[in-house]
Amino acid sequence: MIETPQLVDQYCHGVLRTELGLGTFEAQLGRGGGPPAPGTTFFDTWAGFAVRRWCPPLLGLEPHCPPAHYLARRRELGVLEAGRRLLRGSGIGAFLVDTGSSGDLTGPGEMAAAGDAEAHEIVRLEVLADQVAATSGTVESFLANLAESIHAAAGHAVAFTSVAGVRHGLAVGPEPPDAAEVHRAAGRRLAACGTFTGPARRLDDPVLLRHLLWIAVGTGRPLQLLLDGPEPGTRAAAFARATAGLGTDLVLLPRGPQDAPAVGLTAEFPHVHADLGRALARTGARAEPLLAELLDLAPFGKLLFSSGAGALPELHVVAARSFAVALGRLLDGLVADGAWAAADARRVAHLLAAGNARRVYGLGGA
Repeated sequence: MIETPQLVDQYCHGVLRTELGLGTFEAQLGRGGGPPAPGTTFFDTWAGFAVRRWCPPLLGLEPHCPPAHYLARRRELGVLEAGRRLLRGSGIGAFLVDTGSSGDLTGPGEMAAAGDAEAHEIVRLEVLADQVAATSGTVESFLANLAESIHAAAGHAVAFTSVAGVRHGLAVGPEPPDAAEVHRAAGRRLAACGTFTGPARRLDDPVLLRHLLWIAVGTGRPLQLLLDGPEPGTRAAAFARATAGLGTDLVLLPRGPQDAPAVGLTAEFPHVHADLGRALARTGARAEPLLAELLDLAPFGKLLFSSGAGALPELHVVAARSFAVALGRLLDGLVADGAWAAADARRVAHLLAAGNARRVYGLGGA
């Protein structure tokens, strides 16, 4: 079997620091974070079965043990030791952590220590903008502090990410907004945030979002864009054209095969790459056909593994193991059929698992 090398998880979140009961654990297994319907369980999902397949052996149990036995063992070990065993057994050698998520989640340093791995920060632009707005009393100081904060963050972060830029900011145009538009948008944001009127709603001003994206582009750090909303491929294509030749890599995070037109941009633009994890998250044993579909859409040098996981270390394990098994089976089939040489299969496995991410983010060892 073609072995998958140690993975670089190019987009993930930290894990919860708190002990979890059955209900809380199951809520994290569900995609929406809410509880299952009465009389049902989220262990009866692709993700739930994958947890029972891959995680119990890392905690000293048999695969497929009952959920109650698994959670009892988890509590016996404690959240820190269970998390340590799970992250170290995931096969991930580097975590790129989006620190903009809410909740009591571990940061990059804690992920590195628990997983005995590298860990690097991804700065979420919308969260950074809210932090700056909360400490800026005027529009002028807000805009000056915002630019300064983004450029300062580029000194330690490996990338920036935006969860709303495609849905809102790029919906009205890919080009940078003019100064007057930005000034008015900044005023609206200050009026909506705690500086004046109490807690602010989520940042969704299209002008300010576009302004954030373009400041980030100016730093030269890779920029991750979560594809969301109607026609994300069209919006991403326009932004890709506008940023071509500027020296900043774009990494698209598609939801699934429905975002195929956007993933296809990787073949058109040298600076555009695409993530494999968000579409494969929680697919478990179904990962192989979905991975094959994604690999049809882009050059192999443009695709990067991620877990997209957060809250439960089990989800990092599931994503990594499901990806490794799916990729190994696909490549083994190609080698067995004589379509690929074994050396080429191993080279592509390295690119998808780690090499592409190390090159894009400048991590070394590519």
